[in-house]
Amino acid sequence: MDEAGHALPVRVYYEDTDFSGFVYHASYLRFMERGRTELLRSLAGDQSDLHREARGLVFVVRRMGLDFLKPAHMDDQLTVITRTRELRGASMKLAQEVRRGAEILVSADVTVACVRDGRAVRLPDALRALLEPPA
Repeated sequence: MDEAGHALPVRVYYEDTDFSGFVYHASYLRFMERGRTELLRSLAGDQSDLHREARGLVFVVRRMGLDFLKPAHMDDQLTVITRTRELRGASMKLAQEVRRGAEILVSADVTVACVRDGRAVRLPDALRALLEPPA
């Protein structure tokens, strides 16, 4: 990850499209989930290890606002960009974009909560340090 964020390449397959040949809107949610997962993996390793080592810690999407700007099509090569916008006690705000080249197709503001046993808990300090947005 650099100041531009974590980049995940994604190929659009037939299963990602609707009858019109455009990417179905819910497919973008899957692409962005993969982007968030790979961001965490690149910083802290496998999420199942993090879950185990942090005694049941999980991340849940609390809020997501999306702007669908342009459509993607089958066989497009996309990039999901994920970057930290803000860290709070038990949550983080992330900015995500799905791009085709330099063109932004979908942008999202995502709030992710850190939870254990159904209750919000503070982000672990080691992970917080890795997620800190660039100054």
